[in-house]
Amino acid sequence: MEATNKEVIFTRPHKTLYATEDKIIKVFDNRYTKADVLNEARNEALVELNTDLNVPSLVSVEETSEGWCLVRDKVEGKTLQQLMDEEPEKLETYMEMFVDLQLQIHKQKVPTIKRLRHKLMDQINSLKDLDATARYELATRLESMPKHTKLCHGDFNPTNVIIDKYNKMWVIDWAHAAQGNASADAAMTYLLFSLENHDRAELYMKLFCEKSDTARQYVNRWLPIVAAAQLTKKKEKEKEFLMRWIDVVEYQ
Repeated sequence: MEATNKEVIFTRPHKTLYATEDKIIKVFDNRYTKADVLNEARNEALVELNTDLNVPSLVSVEETSEGWCLVRDKVEGKTLQQLMDEEPEKLETYMEMFVDLQLQIHKQKVPTIKRLRHKLMDQINSLKDLDATARYELATRLESMPKHTKLCHGDFNPTNVIIDKYNKMWVIDWAHAAQGNASADAAMTYLLFSLENHDRAELYMKLFCEKSDTARQYVNRWLPIVAAAQLTKKKEKEKEFLMRWIDVVEYQ
């Protein structure tokens, strides 16, 4: 969409997000193939079609002079990340809202979306930063974990939740969505918090385990696996932290 009067909301490596009066345009650079962008579009369309979650409607997939893009309806509001930062005294309230929303996501079923187990196995096998023994240990652990088919966001963090003026919560960015074990999804969320703020990570884990009646030790068993998945994003500043979690021998 070669729209005029569009403004840059943010830029990340290989992605730029623009806003017009009523649309959000997510543009990918040439690192992303047409297939990558279509896969993200497919995930969003499947979640929108098969769940009762609030997901901004996907309008189109287009090719621009900058690269392929997704065009979505615009949702006005603030992210939960913004609210947590602006009102630290309400952190626990916002974190409860965040966890409750994740549990609502985990209740959904999207039968034709990719299996999380297959996605994680592909990511583990692609990691050349790990030797064959470490990859084998991770793959063996993954194969031993219970097989579920709950909807998992895969990148569930407060920047991906928008609160509109009616206090309705919208979930965005379903690129990593899959069906699988909810505790794997929780482990990834804990890891994402841990990369930024240890205290928030611990509050999140406490609330998730309480509200879902899940043993923390069980969520912890997923941490080396999801750390390996995160390592495939090749963010150099995260590498040392993630490698500590991937030390699977420590978790046996």
